[in-house]
Amino acid sequence: MSESNRIRVGVVGAGANTKLKHIPGLQAIEGVSVDVVCNRTEASSRAAADAFGIERIARSWEEVVADDAIDAICIGTWPYLHAPITIAALKAGKHVLTEARMAMNAAEGEAMLAASRERPDRVAQIVPSPFTLKWDATIAALLQSEALGALREISVIKTLPMNVDASAPINWRQSIEYSGNNTLMLGIYYEVVQRWLQREPRRVWAHGRIFTGERSDTESGSTRRVEIPETITYMADYEDGLQLTGLMSGVESGSGRDEYAISGSKGTLRLDLKAGQLYHAPLGGPEVAVEPRPEDVSDWNVEADFVASIRDGAPVRLTSFEDGVNYMRFTDAARESFDSGGRWVDLA
Repeated sequence: MSESNRIRVGVVGAGANTKLKHIPGLQAIEGVSVDVVCNRTEASSRAAADAFGIERIARSWEEVVADDAIDAICIGTWPYLHAPITIAALKAGKHVLTEARMAMNAAEGEAMLAASRERPDRVAQIVPSPFTLKWDATIAALLQSEALGALREISVIKTLPMNVDASAPINWRQSIEYSGNNTLMLGIYYEVVQRWLQREPRRVWAHGRIFTGERSDTESGSTRRVEIPETITYMADYEDGLQLTGLMSGVESGSGRDEYAISGSKGTLRLDLKAGQLYHAPLGGPEVAVEPRPEDVSDWNVEADFVASIRDGAPVRLTSFEDGVNYMRFTDAARESFDSGGRWVDLA
C-alpha cells in the first residue's frame, strides 16, 4: 500500500481493552500503523510500546494530538479525558476513535458532537457496547416483524461483585473525578436498548445506594469519599406505554446475572448473556432457543470499521457521537434522579 494511503495512529491510554483489542486490531490492518503511545506514566508508556513494537512514546496526550505525522487518535483513557482529547484532536484534523463511555456527562458529549460536526471530513467513532453484537440483527428483525406484538416491558439485569468488599480501595469506576455521571455499566447496557428500539424514553427514575461511603485511594495514600452508587435500580417510560426496568448492581457476590428480556402482548425474547443464548417464548407456548442466521451474526469489528470509515467514507454505526450523546443523557437523568432521592426526570 502506498505511503499516501497509510493511516498512522497515536494511542492515548493503553489500558486493558486498548492492549487486548485496539492496538492489535489496528496493527492487523494493512496500511495502518500505531506510531506513538502515551499512557499515564513514562514507564507504562514504554511497557506498552515494547509489548507491541511501537517506535515512540509521548509524554502527554497534547503531544500526540499536536504530532503532524499522526492521522488518527485512539483514546483508551478513563472517561475524564475523552472530551478534551477528542475536541482537541478533531480541531487538529485527526480522526478519533474513543473508548466508551463517551464522556463524563451529556454536556461533554454534546461538546464532542459539536466538534465532530465542525469537522465532517473527520471520522468520530465511539467503541460500541459489544455484548449483544451476535444477536442484534436477529432481535431487531423479530421486533420489526411484530412477533412480540405490542411491546410492554424491557428488563435489564447486570450484577457483579465489584463493590462488595468494603476494604477494597476505590477504583476508577467509583471515582467521580474519573467517571463523572457514569454508574457501573449503566450507559453501555442502555446503549443496546437504544440500538434495538431506535427511540428514546420520555422520562427516567432511579434509586440506588452507596454502602461503603469511604475507601482508601492507592494513588494518594489517603481516604476518599465514594460518590457513585454501588447499586442502582432504574425505570424509564416511553410515549407508547413501553416500560424499561433495570438493575445495575456491584454488590452481588457470586457469578452474577447478565440478561435482557423484551416482553410484548404476544410473547417474550430473553437474552441470557451468561449462557450465550437467545430465547423466544411465544404467548401460550414453551420457551425455545433462537439461533441467529450466520449472515446476521456480528462480532467485534471496531478497528476495521474505523479504518473503513476513514478510507471509504463508510458511515459510523457502532457507535456514532449522536447515539453516544443519547446514552449520556440517559445516564445523566439516572444520576439526577438518584441525587434527588427518586424524582422522575424528563428527557428533553
